[in-house]
Amino acid sequence: MIPEPSAAAATRSSEQNTNSQVEATSSGAVNHSEDDSGNENRQKSVQFSGNATCRKAKASCSSAGKAGGRRGKQKHVEAVTLFEVITMGKSAMQTVIDDWIEAYATDRDSSLLDLISFFIQCCGCKGKRMRVVTAEMCQSKEDGEVMSKMGEELDEVAGLQYKKFMAFPWILTVTWPLDTDNADYPLVQPGPQGRWFHSEFCDFLSVLVIQCQHSVIFDSYLMNTLISLLTELSNSYVRAFRHTCTLAAAKLLSSLVGVALSLSVGVENSQKLYDVQKTKTARQRSTQQLDRIQRKIRELQEKRAEIEGMMDVIFKGVFLKRHRDVLPEIRSICMEELGLWMKLYSSVFLNDSYLKYMGWMLNDKVADVRLKCVLGLQGLYADPLLLPKLDLFTSRFKNRMISMTLDKDNEVALQAMKLLVFISKQSDDVLTPEDYKQLLQFVYASQRPLAASAGELLFSRLLKAVPPTTDSQDELNEEEIHKQQAFSRLKALLQFYEESQLHKHVVYLVDSLWDCGGAVLKDWPTLTSALLQEPSSHSPGFTPAEQAVLVEILVASVRQASEGPALAGRSGAKKVMNVREKKNQIDECLRITDHFLVVLPKLLSKFSCSCDTVASLMRIPQYFLPECPKAEDTQAVSSLMAEMAAVLDLHSSPALLEAAARSYLSLCGGEAAWCSTARAARDSLVQRWVDQLAELLGDSVRGESFSADEEKTREIVATLKKLGAFHNCHDLSQWRLFDLLSPLLSAESGHEEAPPEVLAEVLQCASFAVLWSLNTSSETLSSREKAVAQRQQLRLFCERSQCCLSHCSQSVRDQAFLGVCDVLSAHSYQLHLWDPACFGPLLYTPSPKLQRALSTFVCAHVFLGSDCDSQSKAGENSEEERLEDLHRRRNLLAAFCKLIVHRVLEMSMAAEVFMFYMKFYNDFGDIIKETMYRTRKMDKIESARSLLLCLQELFVRLKREQDSGGRGHPGVQTFTSIKELARRFALTFGDPVKFRECVVMIHRNGIEFVFQEFGQSPEAATPPHLPYLTILSEFSSKLLRPDKKTMLSHLQRHTAELVTDLREERWQPLIYYRASLLAAAEAEDAASYVSSGRRPHTQNRSPLPKHKLEVQKQSISPSHQKTGNVEPFSVPLTTDAVLTISNEPDDGTVEVEL
Repeated sequence: MIPEPSAAAATRSSEQNTNSQVEATSSGAVNHSEDDSGNENRQKSVQFSGNATCRKAKASCSSAGKAGGRRGKQKHVEAVTLFEVITMGKSAMQTVIDDWIEAYATDRDSSLLDLISFFIQCCGCKGKRMRVVTAEMCQSKEDGEVMSKMGEELDEVAGLQYKKFMAFPWILTVTWPLDTDNADYPLVQPGPQGRWFHSEFCDFLSVLVIQCQHSVIFDSYLMNTLISLLTELSNSYVRAFRHTCTLAAAKLLSSLVGVALSLSVGVENSQKLYDVQKTKTARQRSTQQLDRIQRKIRELQEKRAEIEGMMDVIFKGVFLKRHRDVLPEIRSICMEELGLWMKLYSSVFLNDSYLKYMGWMLNDKVADVRLKCVLGLQGLYADPLLLPKLDLFTSRFKNRMISMTLDKDNEVALQAMKLLVFISKQSDDVLTPEDYKQLLQFVYASQRPLAASAGELLFSRLLKAVPPTTDSQDELNEEEIHKQQAFSRLKALLQFYEESQLHKHVVYLVDSLWDCGGAVLKDWPTLTSALLQEPSSHSPGFTPAEQAVLVEILVASVRQASEGPALAGRSGAKKVMNVREKKNQIDECLRITDHFLVVLPKLLSKFSCSCDTVASLMRIPQYFLPECPKAEDTQAVSSLMAEMAAVLDLHSSPALLEAAARSYLSLCGGEAAWCSTARAARDSLVQRWVDQLAELLGDSVRGESFSADEEKTREIVATLKKLGAFHNCHDLSQWRLFDLLSPLLSAESGHEEAPPEVLAEVLQCASFAVLWSLNTSSETLSSREKAVAQRQQLRLFCERSQCCLSHCSQSVRDQAFLGVCDVLSAHSYQLHLWDPACFGPLLYTPSPKLQRALSTFVCAHVFLGSDCDSQSKAGENSEEERLEDLHRRRNLLAAFCKLIVHRVLEMSMAAEVFMFYMKFYNDFGDIIKETMYRTRKMDKIESARSLLLCLQELFVRLKREQDSGGRGHPGVQTFTSIKELARRFALTFGDPVKFRECVVMIHRNGIEFVFQEFGQSPEAATPPHLPYLTILSEFSSKLLRPDKKTMLSHLQRHTAELVTDLREERWQPLIYYRASLLAAAEAEDAASYVSSGRRPHTQNRSPLPKHKLEVQKQSISPSHQKTGNVEPFSVPLTTDAVLTISNEPDDGTVEVEL
């Protein structure tokens, strides 16, 4: 064990007398376990011994004390190791370190060994992870014989690993087991424990250096030993040693940097004092004081040089070897601390010889290492005083820093952009125009933090300080100057948007500039004055194209102020607002209402001829707040309603109509003063459209035929679009639009049918009418007669829409299908909400003919083959058209699946959808999978039966196609694809216990599907559906072992009367399926082997162990006795053999060898 100090001294004296080069103590081992830690040294005369300090029972740390009269108080003192002290907080840490320093002054060898043991413990030596440290004294560092024995050794026989190294004057040998988990040590503990230990461990090193900086740190003993220890352990093959001691060495160097800085401050202050003394006259000057100041300066400079020497040793011994370590955590530590050293002690570390490591590690393959490099560089470039030393580094690694904005790690890309923002602000000539062009495009990035950082670069580069364009600035007042500057900024912003040509969505550009340039974007009076300004000779104003973009910027800023930064397709925005942010949002909405209630009519009047511009302006009233003081001004509201109505009379584009309908809904809802005015204006507008439509239809629809010229048809379509858009948001039931439009639906079957564009709009308006009728059932259905009329309306709409499902126009077919699906889903939802105490919608079940029509429509118009899908002409918009067509088909499929989920259609109809799961997985896999999940939650058995029905239907189609000998039909899948589909279906049954009944039902029905109504004859020796058993075997892995035996018995009951010679090829599916049922849980899964479709070969086959499975004799069919000595299910030992069955009469079992 570690000897007494007196014994150690005696031993050293004895060894010196014998002229020995190595002065060894009686080498003792310090055993570091949780129970024995420090027990060996508790008998020492010093109270701080055995890697322990003293703590009173009240948990307050006190001085360690010395030998003598204070020994009598030891019974009130609890021993605490240095490793345990880091759990006690920073204040206790300072007290314990002070006690350790006192003990070090008394017996530095023993105290130093305690500190060494502390670092060994921090590497994970506790509990079962026991490590033994043996310490010996060494007289000389240059002893060649001793140095040749240093290193790490493995003793595989003893199961131990040794590391012997010198921490002068100690020769330390660390022993640990080979099978120790190398990845389990305090620094890598999961959860908050690891982060907490990291913080406390770093604080311990910092406090240790701070408390020692005026005393023992310069004794040429403590730091030499500590640096040697950390350097040697950081070079170990063991990850725990390398990681922990690299962190310790890096933090030790950082603490020494703080000491060097304090010494530099002392040198500067002393030098100032010396200069002041030198300026005094000869009578006032004191030569003795000058000499004392000079001695102090020299002393401080010598100490600083000594500290810098320590830092250089640590840097060369640890950093140079570990900055390219295989462990990314170690590389991160090195880069993080290097950035701190260069920032704090730039006079030594901030030069190209150190900066090159930071530049090299920008290419590290681990994101955290790159992140630490970028964060370190941010601290350097943010200080203007350090920029002159970074010129060469910037020119060398600028391209790499720019390319890191495209890093696959979002945080690295964000911090790289922030670094370039720092560089741009500090120096204007570093980044070229090409660099800015590349970086500014990130305002359209999908990650909002990255886009906001790029927006900051754009604002500081182009928009922050744009001078006014006028030469007579002195003659303008402050308001005009502000207006000129705002116009110049808007010009610059519009020019950037025009030159970028990368993105069409202004809303993302506004969101990127919102954090830094929100004041400019929220200056709505300036924006609206720029739009309303008429061009003149001294101010040309904006072009029509610029005005259109400016309107989009205006509307996007209004939306941003009202709703926040949440945008579709952009992630990383703050989703929850605090109370202050909510209050600011309300204030902004009040400002918007107050300003645009007066200005918006003028804007609508000016841009009324531009459909896209007024469509954007129409969205602004959606953000009005009724609490605005100007809400009482009915004249302003009436003016706004008049201008909106005038715009609607001129245009009928879908975007404008949708925006107008939503704005009217916002203005008409609530109890504000303007709501009554808005409702009156809306009703007057709708009444005018209904009257106009009735007049047009009266002239066009005669009997069952539609006759109208092109101009009148155009007017009918425009009016229907307006009514459809408003009926989507508003309840227009009082105008009875369904009764007005139903003749058009019946006229479709006449000699002269309505044009497709008219029929599509009529179907949409009619579906909205039925939906509103269902939605307001609780309010409008006051008698049974009304409920019957509502059901009659629903039936009529479904029948008329069913006739349109086969229309030649795609738009009519799609609208009819979506309308039927929507109203049936809404009817089902209302039935679930119906209160039996009042009248509600009556039950309506779609006819079987309608159900088949819907299913046929989905199969014919949703699941289109690649040959049918590529019929459109190739061109510039071919990809865009393909995506739009895919979106349309996904909507159709989702509408049909909702009918199944809402129990409108039978669950068995889902089989028509499930059969396309694999073939169209990329396009519709998510919808089909969600449908499968929802139906399984409704009824597991029925959902499994629909999967079974799907596989059987596909198999029957394939069988029919093969029997007919015709060409392959696009709707018929191959046997391999059906088998793969079954495998994917089997994977959806996760827990075998949870889905036990479902899997058993699939096997039972599958066996019956193969053998039902089959009578063996010479013409039909095998069942026609026998190959289906190979598909069914994909579900065998989901069977529990008892269920496998049950299914085996069920299989043999069906095959008992059949004459089966399994040596024939035609019975192979039965063998495969039987083998999958016989496979036990611990054996190799026979189903996976059989489903691979490969035949076993006797040659070139790796030997496999035989797995023996036992089943009861009675599970074998009684037909065994019919064939004499030949077993019905046995296969001769040929290359076609799959399994062998032999009877063992002694134990009453049948043994199967795979």
